[in-house]
Order: sequence, then C-alpha cells, then structure tokens
Amino acid sequence: MTAASIENGLKSSARATRRARMLRSLLPALSLALVLIAIAWLNPRAISYFGFSLMLNLAIPIALATIAQMFVIAGNELDLSIGTFVGFVGCVTATWLKDAPLLGVVILLGSIGVYALLGALIHLRNLPSIVVTLGMSFVWQGLAILILPKPGGKAPDWLLALMAFKPPVIPFPIIAALLIAAVVHFGLMRTSYGVILRGSGGNSAALKRAGWSLLRTKIALFALTGLFGVLSGMALIGITTSADANIGNGYTLLSIAGVILGGGEFVGGRVSPIGAIIGALTLALAASPLLTFMHIPPDWQVAANGAILIIVLAARVLISRRER
Repeated sequence: MTAASIENGLKSSARATRRARMLRSLLPALSLALVLIAIAWLNPRAISYFGFSLMLNLAIPIALATIAQMFVIAGNELDLSIGTFVGFVGCVTATWLKDAPLLGVVILLGSIGVYALLGALIHLRNLPSIVVTLGMSFVWQGLAILILPKPGGKAPDWLLALMAFKPPVIPFPIIAALLIAAVVHFGLMRTSYGVILRGSGGNSAALKRAGWSLLRTKIALFALTGLFGVLSGMALIGITTSADANIGNGYTLLSIAGVILGGGEFVGGRVSPIGAIIGALTLALAASPLLTFMHIPPDWQVAANGAILIIVLAARVLISRRER
C-alpha cells in the first residue's frame, strides 16, 4: 500500500466523520422539520401566524423546563422533581405573587436557594441525584397542595399581559424560543464559565486539577435549574391564568425527552441549548397538534412522544456507529 493511498484513505475517513457529525448535529432540526411537514400536509391552514400561536401556546414553559433539566444533565445529574417544582412555582405565582408580590418574590428566590443547596448536598455527600430529586418531588408537591388545595388563584396582570403579547409577523412563542436559545447558548457555550460548568460533567478530574471548585459548579448548575424552573412555572400560569398543584407533573418527562431529543447525553456533559429548545418545540408540536390532526386519541399522546424519542435515539446510535 503506497503512501498516497493511505493519505487518500485518511482523507476520506475524515470527510465521512465530518458528515456523520454534521448529520448528528442536524438531527434535532430534522425531527422538527418532519413534524412541521406532517402538520402542513394534514392541515395547511395551521402553518400561519394564528396557527403557530395556538400550536405553540405551551411551548415557552416546556422550553424553559427543558433548559432547566439541561443544566442538571450537563453536570451528569438528573432532576426528577422539575415537574412538581413547576407546579409549586405556579401555585405561588397565582396566590402570593398576585396578592403579596414581595412575599411571592422572596419565596421564589428561596426556592432557587433550595435548589442550590440540593446541588451542594448531592456533591458533598456523594448522593445519587435521582434519589434526592425524587424525594424533593414529593416535597414540592406537598407544598403546592398546602398553598392551593384546589385549582384556582389568578396570575398577576403584568404576567398575563406579557404572555398575551402579540408581535407583528412572528408569533410570540417563536420569538421567545429564539431568545431563550440565544441567551443560554451564549452563556453556556461561548463564555469561559460556561466551559467550566460543562467541564464539571465532561471531565471533573481535569477541572479539579485546574483549581476549580466542583462544589461551586454543582451549586451553580442546580441554581440555574431552579431559576429556569421558576421562569417555566411563571410562564405556564401566565398562559393558563390560574394554577393547580398538579399542573406541571408531566414536565419532568417532557424536559428529559426535550434535552435528549435535542442532542444531549446523560454522561460527558454533552448538551446543546439550541438543540434542547428545538427538542422542546418538537415535543410541543407532536404532543397535541400533530396527533389531533391525525385523529389519534389523547390517551395515546404520551406513547407517541415516546415513539418519536425512540426513533430519534435509534437514528443517533446509527450515526454514532458510523462516526466511530
């Protein structure tokens, strides 16, 4: 075998690897495009300003919850309490934040502090995050029921006005999704501290040797999870106008699925803010509009979301094998 043939083989292998990586990164966008094409084929009138406003009505809180879950996954952890936490925030927003704004703000800030303490506890005691957050899910659920035993309350007027905003040309959910993706992508992927946060999940030993505190990074990741969980709960109440202790229970699985669908992985600190937002939008569109247009009963919606996730993961595995 000549040197030229070896060089050509290496070049072709490198090109194949680049193509596989590009296809892997484009997989979330391809999934969203396929869902949009299916909706356009089933109901062309849905592809309009009014149609997107209706179909993506709940996309903003789902996207914020997905970003919250993404920060935990970036540190090789998992949060099983984000759904009930969103419900707790919703109850606080519809009651104390409406009737006693100062007290409501203090409680919401305190809940973010609790999330930061959870990160410290998990790191210092080397506890599995799944167990700790599962236990906290019952705590958040109980607090939500104590605050609002039955559905009710009302969102603050300023929050209702914000979530009802209708900009020209582009629907508000799309603008909000783009803004969230841009801000989080810049902070996590383009700043030096974002590299440190991702490094805590990617290579914690190297980060520790470099002199960075793993405790602080874990606290920061969980605090960011709490922050975006608060924003998700507030956005959800701004859309629904009232609260329920169980209103966010489904967001735990949706947030995990959104991160994985967007290219994230449970190990290695591999996450993508833009991909997570795309995954959240895909789930928001596939959860109700697409299945409704296909005349599929609501009881099958969760199964359909699971099927979409399995298909995307299978495609990712095939791409990864080709890349290797």
